[in-house]
Amino acid sequence: MDLNICDRCGQWSEDLQLAQGAPALICPSCGHRRPFTRLPLLALTGPSAAGKSAVGTVLTGRLRQCLVLEQDLLWLPDQLDPAHEHRQFRRLWLRLVAALHQNGHPVLLCGTVVPGQLEACPERPLVGDIHYLALVCDDAELQARLRARPAWRGWTDDKVARMRAFNQWVKDNAATTTPPMELLDTTGHTVADSAAAVRAWALRRLSPTR
Repeated sequence: MDLNICDRCGQWSEDLQLAQGAPALICPSCGHRRPFTRLPLLALTGPSAAGKSAVGTVLTGRLRQCLVLEQDLLWLPDQLDPAHEHRQFRRLWLRLVAALHQNGHPVLLCGTVVPGQLEACPERPLVGDIHYLALVCDDAELQARLRARPAWRGWTDDKVARMRAFNQWVKDNAATTTPPMELLDTTGHTVADSAAAVRAWALRRLSPTR
């Protein structure tokens, strides 16, 4: 399903319009309304090596109340404009999430993102509330995890330092972003323990809609 294409007139439009007071998407070309479902998006974020992908792998198939997806699946820099690649990437994900929501399942998206990057996208109205849980850990452990990664991932001293700085930024600013991010410190925790905590968080966030 491509939400940008009207299922009546066949026109493609980036100017998607939501009906006021009704769960419907309006075609700006012909005015056709089609049923539309807005569901929550759960964003599992945080610095590299905090545990997002590992937790997502554990939760896939075990958190049946939502679809668990890895953000990097759509990271195709060769197909993105280098000057706007991150914005295009976020917009693409919001369109995909909105399309997946039409199957009746919320999405838990694992990948580094901060609230302002999604909230500023034109596609933001296509999804319901976005809830953020940021995985963080002790600087020394984060550095050790990054150093243990295979060489092909290219974790230079400079990249490690920048990721440690981002790890601290998340800790310092999580409560003041819009919307705020909840924190989960994975220092010294097993992947299974972290996954259990993320699952419990997700179920709490989804309970009003299930």
